[in-house]
Amino acid sequence: MPTIDPADYLIVALDVPDLESAARLVDELRPTVKWFKLGSELLMAIGAPAAVQVVKERGGQVFLDAKFHDIPATMAGAVKAASFWGVEMLTVHSSASWASLTAAVRNAGQAKVIGVTVLTSFSDAECMLNYRGSVAEKVPWFAAVAWAAGLQGVVCAARDLKILAAHPRVNSLLKIVPGIRPTWAARNDQERSSTPAEALALGADYLVVGRPITRPPVGIGRPAEAAKLVLDEMAVAGGGPGGGS
Repeated sequence: MPTIDPADYLIVALDVPDLESAARLVDELRPTVKWFKLGSELLMAIGAPAAVQVVKERGGQVFLDAKFHDIPATMAGAVKAASFWGVEMLTVHSSASWASLTAAVRNAGQAKVIGVTVLTSFSDAECMLNYRGSVAEKVPWFAAVAWAAGLQGVVCAARDLKILAAHPRVNSLLKIVPGIRPTWAARNDQERSSTPAEALALGADYLVVGRPITRPPVGIGRPAEAAKLVLDEMAVAGGGPGGGS
């Protein structure tokens, strides 16, 4: 049986405001870290092509977290452009229309299209206000829509994985879990956070970690040292897809 390398399943969020900060982080974290998430802050600061290049020219893989949500023609064009840049995964909102989701899949090329279900910053009350349903109701609903539209994965909180496990078809999707907070890190604005070990035990395939690595607490050290601590915890828990389940 092949050895699982936790670094294949850790995605570090480059939520920084400029090119220099992004390049410095990738330089420090490569080759220990293989995956990097590019979100709205960096994409708006330096542009998506430049952000992708920062990671690609250093040998990293790109999780483009643009969360596309628009009319079908615009979704198709945006996803096609992202695919042209060579990103490996990209996100869309599963609450987009059926036509928009299927247009994204048709134009994604080799990139995997990942559907965002309910943001990990949402409380149950906020989910009810925005989507007219609880987290427990809306996560499997959005995941089912993603599966039916041909998306390859979903983004959800670790605790939501218990809900998805009851739905075999939906559970077959890649499950990417943000809001990861090691025991030594602050929760920040994550309403539904989990530790790396908890997320893997529940069946996560990829873990997204931002501030605990990019801005580690005093006493932990530099980002590379924080990343090693997270990878060590993942290794103990099982390391890879559904590693602890």
